[in-house]
Amino acid sequence: MFAFDLSKPLIGKADIGIEKTVSDVFDYVGLHFFDNYPKWALEVIEFEVLQEHRIGVGSRAKQVRIEQGQKVESMFEITEFVPLQKLALESVSQEFREVYTFEENDGSDSTRLEISFELLHVDFFMRPFEKLIRVAIEEGLQNSLENIQALLCGHYGEPEGS
Repeated sequence: MFAFDLSKPLIGKADIGIEKTVSDVFDYVGLHFFDNYPKWALEVIEFEVLQEHRIGVGSRAKQVRIEQGQKVESMFEITEFVPLQKLALESVSQEFREVYTFEENDGSDSTRLEISFELLHVDFFMRPFEKLIRVAIEEGLQNSLENIQALLCGHYGEPEGS
């Protein structure tokens, strides 16, 4: 028997508090995901929406990212879209799943935004490096969250609420 569970996804999570309402954060991250994703995911060098309709379950996009100095192309589809609560997407080839969850902070005008990223299949030879991979995923998620926070709060030269 292997010491590693080969069917278990590798999951990384990060969260951040944003001094904006859930409605404002969901509008920027969820409703306008296809417009704004390349602004906070700075490793994305090419991005193309594959349908010209409102975002929702079944909407697809294609991206090219720079990861570890290599170009990586993937296509993903929105698999869950719950206004003011959750946005989930999964690669069409089922390599990864990413979930954005939105939660109001105790009746205030601030939001807790969490992103989880799951590598759905990890090769056996990579299993000994799970901890390093998880740390790299979580650092990338934290960078994305900080970028979202900066964009929403006007720290990147864009007007607030854009």
